[in-house]
Amino acid sequence: MRLSYNKLWKLLIDKEMNKKALSEQADISNTTVAKLGKGENVNTDVLVKICKALGCDISDIVEVIDQEN
Repeated sequence: MRLSYNKLWKLLIDKEMNKKALSEQADISNTTVAKLGKGENVNTDVLVKICKALGCDISDIVEVIDQEN
């Protein structure tokens, strides 16, 4: 299983927000935003900050993808 942040990127588009604005509003580093862009794991505290900044639930920004071999 892996995490997908595609929902986050769609939400940013819907809110007409870019990654830099997300970084500033959620008080997270550009490096962390880059990790999200690459689909890498981040601390749950980061996801909570993003949810607070965007006024959403974690299920609105993250999706668990079941990888079958």
